[in-house]
Amino acid sequence: MARWCYRHRLVVLLLWVGALFGLGAASSAAGTNYANVFSLPDTDSATAYDLMEKAFPERAGDTDTVVWKVDDGSVRDDSVRSRIEPALDEIGRMKGVGEVTDPYAAQGAAQISRDGRIAYAQITFTEQANAVPKELIEDVVDKAQAAERDGLQVELGGQAIARTQEPPQGTAEAVGILAAAVVLFLAFGSLFAMLLPIVVAIAGVGTGMIATMLMSHVTDVPEVAPLLGSLIGLGVGIDYALFIVTRHRRGILRGMKPQEAAVTALNTSGRAVLFAGGTVCIALAGMLVMNMRFLDGVVVATSLTVVLSVLAAITLLPALLGLLGMRVLSRRQRRRLAAAGPEPAEASGLAARWSSSVQRRPGPVAALAVVVMAVLAIPVLSLRLGATDQGNHQESQTTRQAYDLLAEGFGPGFNGPLQVVVEGDAPEGLVNGIRSADGVAQAAAVPPANGVTVIQVVPTTSPQSEQTDQLIDRLRDDVIPRSGAEAHVGGVTAVFKDFASVTGDRLPYFVATIIALGFLLLLVAFRSLVVPLTAALMNLIAAAASFGVLVAIFQWGWGTELIGVGKEGPITSFLPVIMLSLLFGLSMDYQVFLVSRMHEEWVHTKDNARAVRVGLAETSRVINSAALIMICVFSAFVLSGDMEGAMAGIGLAAAVALDAFILRTALVPAAMHMLGNANWWLPDWLEKRLPHLAVEPKEEAAPEAAPEPVVTGRASVVHGFVRGSDGEPVDGAAVTLLTKGGRQLDRVSSLADGSYIVSVPAPGTYLLAASAESYGSRAGQVVVADGPLVYDVELAEGEVDAVN
Repeated sequence: MARWCYRHRLVVLLLWVGALFGLGAASSAAGTNYANVFSLPDTDSATAYDLMEKAFPERAGDTDTVVWKVDDGSVRDDSVRSRIEPALDEIGRMKGVGEVTDPYAAQGAAQISRDGRIAYAQITFTEQANAVPKELIEDVVDKAQAAERDGLQVELGGQAIARTQEPPQGTAEAVGILAAAVVLFLAFGSLFAMLLPIVVAIAGVGTGMIATMLMSHVTDVPEVAPLLGSLIGLGVGIDYALFIVTRHRRGILRGMKPQEAAVTALNTSGRAVLFAGGTVCIALAGMLVMNMRFLDGVVVATSLTVVLSVLAAITLLPALLGLLGMRVLSRRQRRRLAAAGPEPAEASGLAARWSSSVQRRPGPVAALAVVVMAVLAIPVLSLRLGATDQGNHQESQTTRQAYDLLAEGFGPGFNGPLQVVVEGDAPEGLVNGIRSADGVAQAAAVPPANGVTVIQVVPTTSPQSEQTDQLIDRLRDDVIPRSGAEAHVGGVTAVFKDFASVTGDRLPYFVATIIALGFLLLLVAFRSLVVPLTAALMNLIAAAASFGVLVAIFQWGWGTELIGVGKEGPITSFLPVIMLSLLFGLSMDYQVFLVSRMHEEWVHTKDNARAVRVGLAETSRVINSAALIMICVFSAFVLSGDMEGAMAGIGLAAAVALDAFILRTALVPAAMHMLGNANWWLPDWLEKRLPHLAVEPKEEAAPEAAPEPVVTGRASVVHGFVRGSDGEPVDGAAVTLLTKGGRQLDRVSSLADGSYIVSVPAPGTYLLAASAESYGSRAGQVVVADGPLVYDVELAEGEVDAVN
């Protein structure tokens, strides 16, 4: 398929452009129909919600609030009324506004605070918040705030009003893409190579977002789903394309033609991308175990975006590689390739030196990594799930100020009232019992409608307070049963409390499911029991540390105002499930990419120390570059204007940073060095029963003349280090294996840490020669038995060691 896409690049490009424009036209015509249904089946709040639907089947549109406060005097003063009443009258006459409840009307006395300094009016639109034209909302805000004067403050709150504070759509995505572009340009040094992953990611995310909009008409898709879909889609889309482009460029630098380099890259890294995308989708599908209808739409949106991102990487990317040809390399690389010829692809520099350091001191490295992760995980012990609201907005925003004014004038519980719902008339004993309950500021029964009575309950504490949660438990477990009535406690605060409770109960099953699925995938891929067990443990460590960071920032308030996310509060109830799914999927990507290279080296040499060292040296740079891109993309979602989006972005950015820079480049390789050959242990009976799955097959070397076998037997290797007389590693030394008759069998260059490995066709006696610039050459006989042979070479300046 890669070859076909490369050769028919214009056709592939037109198909993708046609798909984007076609889906875009369809979504523009159909619009969106996102469903923010947070109720859970078989919960008390869900029953209350259903009864309220029965009582008020023809509910009007979104209801927002205008709040005003005077510094001196009373809101009843003529000087205040003369400014507020005309503004409310004009708002009431606007097209799209259904009703305005005026505190100065006969029934509006309850809308003025006891001290007379704060009052509010409720504006009911004819549509729900998302359907109200933004121009109308802005006109309402402008008209209300035009009534302000010295000593009179006017603020507005509500879901529709909050839309006026949202940044322009796509701001977070644009900032994330720009930051990723900078990282890609520094990694590749080529403008065209930098653009490839970005174009591919935009194509995948764009089609995924538009398809999600269309799907909202046939299934319940929550409004937060597209945001999460674009967040994860941009991250994995750019990363997957980065892996493939890196392999493609390496192939060209090795001397391959662009078409063959592209085909090889798709057959190797492309297969790894398919596997990685599958693991992300499996981790996302684990959310279905939670049996939360709200999360089903999130699974659909995010999985669809990941699938389309993978599809773009394996079809659109080879087509774009065909359009670019050699321009995927920088001008400097093209000139060097033309002048000096193909160059060997070998790890060097910082990556190789770090890999050698981990091998020499695995214990201290592992201990330091564990201490860092443990310290970061401490705040997770204080994790409290709940709901965020406009009280968490930034202090400068009118919604936050309206929220604070209502809390000041009518009590902190006014912003999150509870509804006790009863079929039929509410018994007087129930109403009186609620009024006298600890934590209740006021309670009033609304006249029955359609056989249902609703008792509005205002707590004495804020919606996010633990005391409010305790009040809900007290009403359900004590007050309502004591009255003998069958009643149910609803309201937004009760819904999110039920979400937190259900999440806590079902989370262990969810975590066990995704860990088990990940274990099975790695077991089949790497033929080992220890590697998947290590991966599962690392994933749990990463999850604990990332949630610790999340609690410290959003719950404890460490730096919330600094990064512009408003006031601290509880972690949104459904966020742990979504974050754990994404975290486990992304962690699996990095684990596969790292361990597949180690596994390849292990199969070749049966030397665990070398396998871990080489695997880390050759993959750490790409993993760190990919992680840096994801961190940029995820962190940019702080600018989304959505608290849940900001939480998910910061949490995932922290998780990726910790996973890539501490776990995969320090703790995992250090642990594998300490475990030794046990890393690759698998019982024979299990080996025979497992299916074979090639994640990233080794690239085939250019065909060479078949060497003459010395002795009939199994192939093996000779490996070790080339060092100078001072003990320092020699980088780039030519190491050649010859038969006793002088025929060359294999020739390699040593890596930055001095390591080398040459292939031996069969057991026997051979000559091994090594030479390097500014050093002499040295050669000696080596006798290879059935297994790998470790043979270190020491070079000295000006020395020549002839072979006898």
